[in-house]
Formats: sequence, C-alpha cells, structure tokens
Amino acid sequence: MAIEIKAPTFPESVADGTVATWHKKPGDAVKRDELIVDIETDKVVIEVLAEADGVLAKIIKNEGDTVLSNEVLGTLGEGSGAAQAPVATVAKDAAAAAADDDASAGEDAILSPAARKIAEENSIDPNSITGTGKGGRVTKEDVVAAVDAKKNAPAAAPAAKPAAAAPAMAAGDRVEKRVPMTRLRAKVAERLVEAQSNMAMLTTFNEVDMTEVMALRSKYKDLFEKSHNGVRLGFMSFFVKATTEALKRFPAVNASIDGSDIVYHGYSDIGVAVSSDRGLVVPVLRNAELMSLAEIENGIATFGKKAKDGKLSIDDMTGGTFTITNGGTFGSMMSTPIVNPPQAAILGMHNILQRPMAINGQVVIRPMMYLALSYDHRLIDGKEAVTFLVTIKNLLEDPARLLLDI
Repeated sequence: MAIEIKAPTFPESVADGTVATWHKKPGDAVKRDELIVDIETDKVVIEVLAEADGVLAKIIKNEGDTVLSNEVLGTLGEGSGAAQAPVATVAKDAAAAAADDDASAGEDAILSPAARKIAEENSIDPNSITGTGKGGRVTKEDVVAAVDAKKNAPAAAPAAKPAAAAPAMAAGDRVEKRVPMTRLRAKVAERLVEAQSNMAMLTTFNEVDMTEVMALRSKYKDLFEKSHNGVRLGFMSFFVKATTEALKRFPAVNASIDGSDIVYHGYSDIGVAVSSDRGLVVPVLRNAELMSLAEIENGIATFGKKAKDGKLSIDDMTGGTFTITNGGTFGSMMSTPIVNPPQAAILGMHNILQRPMAINGQVVIRPMMYLALSYDHRLIDGKEAVTFLVTIKNLLEDPARLLLDI
C-alpha cells in the first residue's frame, strides 16, 4: 500500500513553495528520519523527512515545480520491515537524519541545502568531497574548503598540463549563464518594487559621533563577556536600545497602515537584517523594548548562526514593526534603505570613519557614522522623522540618557 508524501502545511504568510531538491530517486530505500526532499518557500527551506522505512515508489512533483500546502509530492512504498506510518514533513536538523543513513560509498554524497547550493554554483562534484559530518555527510564547510582548493589549484596546474588538453578561451569571448531566480530573491524583488510603488517614501540623514559608545564598549567588553556567559558586546545592541526608546516617543514611526486604518503597536518587534547564503533575511527580536543589551546581543548572535546554517524558521522572520539594517559591515558609507511593508520606517547604519569635526571651535578627529531613516510619508511627517533620528543620535552620543530615560 502506497503512502503519500505530502508538502507541509504552510503558514498564512506563505502561499506556496517550490520543490528544490529530491535527495532520493524512485526505487531508492528510505529510512526513518531520512531527508527525502527540500521545499523552498519565500522565507525558508523546509526539509521533508520520513517517519518510516520504505522505498520511494514515485515522484509526482519534480524539482522546480510549485506546490501548495499538503499537496502530494510523491509516494512511498513498503519495503522490508517498513512501518505502517505516514511520511510527514518536519523542519529537523538534516545532520540528525544523516546519522541513521548507512548508504554505501558508491551512492551520491548527502549534502545540506546550503552545501549543495555552493557546490552547484562552483561546479564541484559532491562525490569528490570527503564529508566530515555525521555519517559521512558533506557539510557546508567541506564544500567551501573544496572551492578554495579548486581556486588555488590553477597556480601550479598549468605547468603539468599539455596545452591541447584544455584550450584557453579566446580573448573577447562573452560567456553567459542563466539560472532561475530563487524564491527568496524573487520575493525580495517583489516587495522592493511594491514598497516603492505604494509608498510615499522619503529618506532623511544625520550623523552620529560614536566616541562615547566606542569608549563604553572598549572599557566594559571583557567584563560584559565574562558576566554574560560569552556574549560579546557589539554596537548593534546600542542601536536597538536607542531605537526602542525613540519608538516610545514617536509611536507613528512604529505604526503601520492597514487599508484606511493606522495600527499603532504597543511593543517594539525589531527586525535585524542578516546576510545569509540565500540572500538578505530579516529575523525579528520580539519585544526588544524589554530586552537588556546582553539579551539583544545574544538574540542577534543566535539569528546569525541560524542564518549561516540555513536553520531560520518562518516564525523567526514573521512580523516586525521596525527594521534596522547595517550596511557598514560591508563598508557602505551612505545608502537609502527601502522600507519593508507594512512597516512605516527603516534605519540604516553605515561605516564608522575617522573624520575631522568642529567641536567647541576646535577641529578634532572623531569616529563618525552616517545614519539614514527611510519612512512612509503617508504616515510619518518630515518633522517626526527628523526628530526621531535626532533622538537616536542624542541617545548614542550620550549613552547615559538610555539609563536616565532623558
């Protein structure tokens, strides 16, 4: 009796998904808790695992096909000792599935979605890589090491190769490569265009002297890390803390438009833009106004690790009343960030540079950062936007204000 392999039940914010990778072929044996297929949504990759032993009988939805909630992807037939249990979709760690896998050395290498993507982009044969994960699984780090080795190899290889074996590309050849846009990239593009089409979006700028924050961080970073079990003190926690305080004073910046209504939020769910292999993602710190600096830093570090490992869940990235993005980590000096609907504003941080400043009639060198606030002018007046950004500037230039609530 065939057992249906179904797509998971997607949340309301996710309309459908795309079959990314089948890890089994028809006729292959499937073990309990073994990864069968990846489904890519607008936000995360969902791994479909088996809850019973069996044999993959048929693939109904091929790679690249769009699937809806609970749609049948394929069928699982009963094999030797197969349990009478359905195949379910669960977002588990793929490494745990690989621990039960006893595939022989002649079968295809088992890769995580992130590792497979890097291998395909760099034309690396996964079977040529020795896996260091559980059960011989090829990890992302294994693939990255193989890519680095491939890049370094040509320096010594040409001398040993016959010239005719690999003819050099003629000067002026124009190579093109066409690849389908990932669902995440397509969704980002759609939302960016939507934001610019439906909002009266403006950007206001200011600059902040980071002297006091940098001095405070330098003085207490070691004690902070020791007191909070290894949590490091960065700049982002100061910005999140200053932002939540400013949002209390200017509730319209923390609001959103719903049809003809304005929704004011009595809490600050701060989205923090994080770079990942799949693109820019924005996990959300819930009730950030109630968090300490240590809790903020720990939350951001956790999101960064989950993004790197491809383990961010849909719940991690759903919602948010305000967003902070830090282009300064990549060297950006100035930018105009685009608001993430239905939010009304976004704060952009940039690179810290030593610049000459006039202080009390004297020219002194100070570490300066440009700040940018993009906002929806339908909801936020220019005076409110400017004053909100000045409030953040004042709180950061005199961090004691955060403690004294002034």
